[in-house]
Amino acid sequence: MPMRLFLCRHAKAAPGEPDATRELAPEGRDQARALGELLGAREDGPVLVLSSPLLRARQTAEAIAEATGAPLRIEERLAPGATAAALVAALEGEPGPVATVGHQPDCSEIAVALSIDISYCHTVIDRTDMPNAIVAGELTDSYDGREALRGATHQ
Repeated sequence: MPMRLFLCRHAKAAPGEPDATRELAPEGRDQARALGELLGAREDGPVLVLSSPLLRARQTAEAIAEATGAPLRIEERLAPGATAAALVAALEGEPGPVATVGHQPDCSEIAVALSIDISYCHTVIDRTDMPNAIVAGELTDSYDGREALRGATHQ
């Protein structure tokens, strides 16, 4: 059965070290809130939010979860270096739609591996105030014997 999936890159982060504890910049907090509102306003908005364990991704995911009312789960497989296979495994048995919050270049590479059109990868929702990527697609069973995303839409 197809599942709607929203692949999201975390909002703008502040510089700093160590990388894992970088927080969202003030602009990023606004971006995350706007992304959450955008997804929360959708009829097919997420019923689950999965996030990379890194702080900036968690903060973005918290804004999405708060705006949509969806529960948030930290998913180690979405940490930097995430792959399409790892994402598909993390989604196994989950209800949809699902929003995931990860990192670049992982989001783009996952979208390519799962045959998602990423022609608007950095501004898919076409808003200059929200440069974090969001790609929506349908999870179906057609990719290399595993599940994949088809019929991508940009909204």
